[in-house]
Amino acid sequence: MSFAHRHLLGIEPLSQSDITSILDLADKYVALNRSAHKHSDALAGLTQINMFFENSTRTQASFELAGKRLGADVMNMAMGASSIKKGETLVDTALTLNAMHPDLLVVRHGSSGAVDLLAQKVNCAVLNAGDGSHEHPTQALLDALTIRRAKGRLHRLSIAICGDIAHSRVARSNIMLLGKMENRVRLIGPPTLMPSQIDEFGVEVFDDMREGLEGVDVVMMLRLQKERMDGGFIPSEREYYHRFGLTAEKLAHAKPDAIVMHPGPMNRGVEIDGEIADDVTRSVIQEQVEMGVAVRMAAMDLLARNLRESRAAAASKDTYV
Repeated sequence: MSFAHRHLLGIEPLSQSDITSILDLADKYVALNRSAHKHSDALAGLTQINMFFENSTRTQASFELAGKRLGADVMNMAMGASSIKKGETLVDTALTLNAMHPDLLVVRHGSSGAVDLLAQKVNCAVLNAGDGSHEHPTQALLDALTIRRAKGRLHRLSIAICGDIAHSRVARSNIMLLGKMENRVRLIGPPTLMPSQIDEFGVEVFDDMREGLEGVDVVMMLRLQKERMDGGFIPSEREYYHRFGLTAEKLAHAKPDAIVMHPGPMNRGVEIDGEIADDVTRSVIQEQVEMGVAVRMAAMDLLARNLRESRAAAASKDTYV
């Protein structure tokens, strides 16, 4: 498999081949996770540390389960009670962790670029579990796997990403990944929730749901990132739902076999109608959760292979010096 990367910090450095390698391996882990024996030794003997500086339920649980199913020793650090609260810098934390010789470091942080900074200070493989409004690569990869399994392909599809684009790292990573795989991407939302450099994204932009959803294959709804908003981005949740919430009437403008996605957690009656979210014929939201474990298993497996190869090469070089 082609995946010559030390870390997984974002979608931007990945090629089509890299993305396909992760998804192909993830497909195999989907089968493993559905079997009676949900265990592999791919990470046996390795230590995985999960550092979540922001609250998370789905992502942290998914990474923890992925690591344990691969045979890693998994430790979750309670960052809310860490030395960061006592004034320790992020770099100091990285150096302290590095002295413990972890092999895989999974990090979520509220500041864009923080995970990249950590990766520069440690000797292990680092996975970005979301940094600020920057990127969330494994979410985009699990979304891609969900789409590929539901539609039979991951290219030349028409995909609408709807809602709070400006504050969403999920949207940013998905825009890059779907663009790399030659899909037509539409962004739908109010102008106040669109990034200022939207013209540079290579996408179509709509502020009307019905027009934007016309004939699309995939409808990806986003959560309103209220914790990242410091002003009046929307008049009210009721008005937002009226204009940009996904209802059966709006969804009717998409293709009859269009699938509905949401990274979660959902705000029912704000971003999406509850009946649409629970419609087993259209919604693949639960499948996204399942694919998340498989994709994170695949990503950690590939990074662990590269880590072991680099360590073996370094040891061999030291032997001959």
